[in-house]
Amino acid sequence: MRRVLSTCLAAVVLLPVVPASTDARAAALSGSPSASASVESGPAVATVSHLERSASADRPRYRATVRWTRHGIPHVTARSFGSLGFGSGYAAAESSVCTLADTLVTGRGERSRWFGPRGRYDDQVSMNGTNLQIDTLVTDLRDRRVVERLLRSKAGPEPRTRALVAGYVAGLNRWLRTHRVTDPACRGAGYLRPDVTRLDLYYGVYLANLLASTGVFVKEIADADPPTLADPGLPELPLNAADFTAAQRDRLLAALGRDPDSPFGSNATAIGGDSSSTGRGMLLGNPHFPWRGRYRFTQQHLTIPGRYDVAGASLIGSPAVNIGWNRDVAWSHTVSTAYRFTPYEYRLVDGATRYLSGTGVRELERRVVKVKVRGGDGRVRTVREDLWRTPQGYVVDSPATLMGWTAASVWAIRDANAEHLRTIDTFLDMGAATSVRDLLRRQDAGGGMPWVNTTAADRSGQVVYADHSVVPHVTNAKKERCLTVVGRVLDQVAGLPGLDGTTAGGRCAWGTDKDAQRPGILGPRRLPEAFRRDWGMNANDSYWLPNPKQRLEGFPTIMGCERCERTMRTRMVSQYVIDRLRRGKETPTSLASHQYANRLRAAEVMRVGGDLDRACAATGEQRACAVLRRWDGRSDATSVGTQLFEAFVARLPDQGVWEVPFDARQPLTTPRDLNEANPAVVQAMRDAVADLRRRGVRLDASWGRLQVAGDRGAPPLALGGGTGDAVGNANALASRRPGANRDRYRPITYGSSHIQAIAFLDGGRVSARTVLTYGQDEDPRSRYAADQTRLFSRERWVRFPFSADAVRRQTVRTERLTG
Repeated sequence: MRRVLSTCLAAVVLLPVVPASTDARAAALSGSPSASASVESGPAVATVSHLERSASADRPRYRATVRWTRHGIPHVTARSFGSLGFGSGYAAAESSVCTLADTLVTGRGERSRWFGPRGRYDDQVSMNGTNLQIDTLVTDLRDRRVVERLLRSKAGPEPRTRALVAGYVAGLNRWLRTHRVTDPACRGAGYLRPDVTRLDLYYGVYLANLLASTGVFVKEIADADPPTLADPGLPELPLNAADFTAAQRDRLLAALGRDPDSPFGSNATAIGGDSSSTGRGMLLGNPHFPWRGRYRFTQQHLTIPGRYDVAGASLIGSPAVNIGWNRDVAWSHTVSTAYRFTPYEYRLVDGATRYLSGTGVRELERRVVKVKVRGGDGRVRTVREDLWRTPQGYVVDSPATLMGWTAASVWAIRDANAEHLRTIDTFLDMGAATSVRDLLRRQDAGGGMPWVNTTAADRSGQVVYADHSVVPHVTNAKKERCLTVVGRVLDQVAGLPGLDGTTAGGRCAWGTDKDAQRPGILGPRRLPEAFRRDWGMNANDSYWLPNPKQRLEGFPTIMGCERCERTMRTRMVSQYVIDRLRRGKETPTSLASHQYANRLRAAEVMRVGGDLDRACAATGEQRACAVLRRWDGRSDATSVGTQLFEAFVARLPDQGVWEVPFDARQPLTTPRDLNEANPAVVQAMRDAVADLRRRGVRLDASWGRLQVAGDRGAPPLALGGGTGDAVGNANALASRRPGANRDRYRPITYGSSHIQAIAFLDGGRVSARTVLTYGQDEDPRSRYAADQTRLFSRERWVRFPFSADAVRRQTVRTERLTG
């Protein structure tokens, strides 16, 4: 990309954070005896009253009480949504100030200023690029005042959401004014100032909305340039769908943010009254998210007495509970297969920047932004960067997805999640739901569920699975009218329709449904849902099979596939319930036990008839085969042989693994019968054994000696669980760029995160078992950094205090806040 540097005389100045006069947090982090005693000595033992006021005699705008219970869980009580946000923001800073501040810096477009332009930002889900690439996109969003315009539109937040956000920002600033940041990850950083604005938070939320769309193409947007002889933008994959190999299809999906080898997903199982011992609803939810960074969860409980009472987990920077429960409904989310955007292909008339449109020849809009960057000498300079747009959205130069900028055409993407700011509204309103039908109604009214399915259960015993997320209004009929030649290949291989940009403002524009919250997205009547009284689930496969007895079909293909093969993880999540119901109804205890059962569906299927043992015997590796034969077929920390099976599955060929192929009439029992006679299957086993030996991994080592916690500062705690989709482990864990214990075979940094097992009981009671696998606090020196990881390692639960009495009994510290 062409760049022009202009010198700026300003140098980077690191502004110190003002220390607090009273800092209970510092004592807790230091591990002092007094802090330790306060946690163990019972209810409300450490009460800190913050009654600071401004110089004026005006009454404080916000009042909130935060009670911290065991494991550092904050319970915020207030009389208004603004004050509720105030306590939530304060508590979020308490546990996650470094990540929260980093998220806000990203939303300001200031990463290059503080961390240098060449450093990389990776949200560990989709947005991955240099700081300069990230800042180029974000700076243009801010120059175009995208969020400001949304705040003024019908696609913007409602008054109580605005109040919640205003309070959250005030609470965050309050914490920064009164506390010394002690976490080494950001201690002393100049961006840690109590000057955060509501706009900063809204831009942070807005970027999270773009996770599965614009966020996938940051590099391709920031670095897009007209074609040259040296860089003609030619596609890197076949232009005929029939010519794609399985590996090439996986490459395309990875470039579209759907890497089969690094899936972003979750499990959720809802049990209805007909299948539960209580006659009421129950839910087991387990989102598989990063253990650090922007998409890390924190736990919280938000209460306005008599009006609002919801608990669960929130992503960093979210004032509202994202996954959780109230007195009557519990819900969780799983990543949906629907696309949030469509690419439009424009025919060029000059081989560069002029394209055909429905009104004649038009010129691409070139936008130039100024990004402040810090050089190696510590001085701040200004870099000019450019990006390009059409009326539909940003131009992408992406040969890896067949969307390169060539002399013949250029592609731009329209992003449905870029056209609203309703996510906080949606989650906030869901927290007040009284039934699963009411939950879905509130979700639809918000119109801001960005990229996830919802699975829920209620007190009456009804359950729901629904994909009512934000999806472009592209029906199958419109798709067929508007696909370009290359767009059809994208559609056939990846399910993403590439549409004709010439008529993007006319017959190929997104449609509108009367029941949709806003134009351009599919309305609720066009979206899949399944209300039941037995059970429903999702584990990131498409909406097609929420229950073995129910098929959801006839929806636009942009939503996902129908009559298509399920992953082994989906089959395992379903099998847990199927097997339990053969013995009796699900109880609160039995449902929770599925989380730690650590069965591997692929192993169970492959072992039928001795197929797996025969495949191993064909290698001649007698010692390895003896280990595999004695293996318990699970991924418990005590299991011996899990490493061998995981390594084997990772090396299986794309074809010829099964003797019985997938059959849509038997989606949970096919494919099956391992083809042990296939030489490629035998070679996969041989290669697995060789690789483990090469890496010095003992074949007879227990799984917990090999798989341990790997997030920043984590002790090497043994963990059960393992690979999800291919192996069929519902307790899915992965190792991605570990920060600790890198000498171990598999240090975990991703996967099972905020796990909740919720059961509604008689008398209005709620049984809430939870565990936040990486702990509430991100600072490794905090007592709450790894305490829940220890529980997760021991396959235990937190008994989350939800009733007022339970909160009082477990309170270890109380703060009464004003501001």
